[in-house]
Amino acid sequence: MSVKAVEEVSTQVPGDEFQSLEEKIYRTIELYKTARAGRMGAERDAQRLREQIEEREEELEGLRKEVIALRKEREEVRGRVEKMLRQIEAISEEAIAG
Repeated sequence: MSVKAVEEVSTQVPGDEFQSLEEKIYRTIELYKTARAGRMGAERDAQRLREQIEEREEELEGLRKEVIALRKEREEVRGRVEKMLRQIEAISEEAIAG
């Protein structure tokens, strides 16, 4: 605002009202600064949370793959044990028949 404009406003608005208006403007500026700082903090928190979610998703994918591998290994071991049990059963039957 130019000096002339301030002088015009001050002649049009009584001193108490001008001071009240000035206080309201300063409060508005402080509220804006506070809101802006809050927004920046919220954006930082949101970014941090996005990164954590991404890390958890990668960890979850790794665990899924590990579970699949363990299930496959379990089935392979189960098949080998069943094969050995059949061989033992066959030997037992031969011994009983023999």
